[in-house]
Amino acid sequence: MATFTPPELRSALGTGLLSFPVTHATPDLAFDEAAYREHVAWQGSFRASGLFAAGGTGEFFALTPTEVSQVVRAAVASVPDGTPVIAPAGYGTAQAVAMARDAEAAGAHGVFLLPPYLTEMSQAGLVAHVRAVCAATSLGVIVYHRANAAFGFDTVRTLADTCPNLIGFKDGIGSVDLLTRIHAQLGDRLLSIGGLPTAETYALPYLEMGVTTYSSAIFNFMPEWAMDFYDAVRARDREKAYRKLDEFVLPYLDIRNRGAGYAVAIVKAGLTAVGRTAGPVRPPLTDLTEGELDDLRALVEKVNPGLTAP
Repeated sequence: MATFTPPELRSALGTGLLSFPVTHATPDLAFDEAAYREHVAWQGSFRASGLFAAGGTGEFFALTPTEVSQVVRAAVASVPDGTPVIAPAGYGTAQAVAMARDAEAAGAHGVFLLPPYLTEMSQAGLVAHVRAVCAATSLGVIVYHRANAAFGFDTVRTLADTCPNLIGFKDGIGSVDLLTRIHAQLGDRLLSIGGLPTAETYALPYLEMGVTTYSSAIFNFMPEWAMDFYDAVRARDREKAYRKLDEFVLPYLDIRNRGAGYAVAIVKAGLTAVGRTAGPVRPPLTDLTEGELDDLRALVEKVNPGLTAP
């Protein structure tokens, strides 16, 4: 199995689209490992540059630590050799440290550090949190700038200076000034990743700020479409990218915005629409209604005739 040093992982992830697969569930909300493994293997037949197991789209927030460990091991066992698997870590610092260590033991190639649970914190506290996770593993670590984990630039620079295995910064807030500073003043030290849902919406303007890759939830159910869109963005083919935004992404957002938490639920609905059902979302999320699923199925069929399931 391929291995990646932190610098190698940073370089590899920045060369292509990032896969954030859903986590499959049985009707009683247990982890459906067989279906998940099949999905990860199918996703691996397309050319994503990395797979983030049990991330936001994978319902990290609704999984137990034991389930997270199971999902990561299933992903490691199912991806094609050479595709890096990034495992999640989160909640309090002690739990995040334990998850980072378990990710390395599972054979993952990197760690995706999600925001701490519930509490507010100072920038000094955020530094201590990230440092503890980085010190717990030799794997490359990517932080998620979102919710209560809102990084200031001085914090990012301090962490980049003191944590050799901190390799990436995923933006889930839309901090144009911060991303510009990171790109201009830290250069290639950190990989900047687009992480606003739905990431395709922001891909073109983000590219101008040095963000060469992003997390694509659409890749779950329309991988060829997602790769074609990514290629148009990287080629700066604005006419094609905006046409695809108008034809699919913007009406997709209209459906997504009908319910709270639908950024995940609509992805599972998309898999149902193309005949690759991943099961229900877990509470506290809710699935799309039948009418909303019909609307999504019609939209997918419009841009990909013959792709949807009867």
